[in-house]
Amino acid sequence: MTKAHSSRPLRKDASINRERLLDAARELFAEKGLGVTLNDIAHHAGVGVGTAYRRFANKEEVIDTLFEERLQAVEAVAREALDEPDPWTALAGYLRRTLKMQFGDRGLHQILDDPTLGDARINDVRVRIAPLIVELVRRAKDAGVVREDFEPTDVTFIQSAMAPIIDSTRDVAPAVYERYLTFFLDGIRSDDRRFTPLPAPALNSETTHSAMTRRRRNT
Repeated sequence: MTKAHSSRPLRKDASINRERLLDAARELFAEKGLGVTLNDIAHHAGVGVGTAYRRFANKEEVIDTLFEERLQAVEAVAREALDEPDPWTALAGYLRRTLKMQFGDRGLHQILDDPTLGDARINDVRVRIAPLIVELVRRAKDAGVVREDFEPTDVTFIQSAMAPIIDSTRDVAPAVYERYLTFFLDGIRSDDRRFTPLPAPALNSETTHSAMTRRRRNT
């Protein structure tokens, strides 16, 4: 990941231009992928190319900034979920809120799914977010509100499975992804039903990490 520009507070106009550039980058990454240039981002934002290069050294720094902002937001959601006293509300709420964030940010999906970028970013998720998910699932299992064979890594694959649904229905039926999330949530919740034995065990953390990076390389 590239080193960010100086962290000194920006003037108001500089801060506005920075946000315009980031908004433009999100839109262009979503529409055209990561092949766009910092010049393209500047033109789309309606600012001069020189202004763009004063705010960001290169496109990779824009990507790093967008990713870090989203990672901080997801981490905050997970920590807020851990403050929720009801374990089921905490786990389900984490999934609902993070998928809503995913729904609202097309550009982030491009960053995460690009085969040439992001192994370090995926590792950041593993280090900073995964332990919080582990704790959310542990609390839910201890409370008996999720099935005993549900594991923290299953959360990762639920989120991954939802991504193409969100992408393909965003413009035609914006709320329909919540229908399929409800199916997932009903499938993991524990009650008096008898569950069909699962045909395969959950993957461990290392194998999950390998699967996510391999999927991106093969796209």
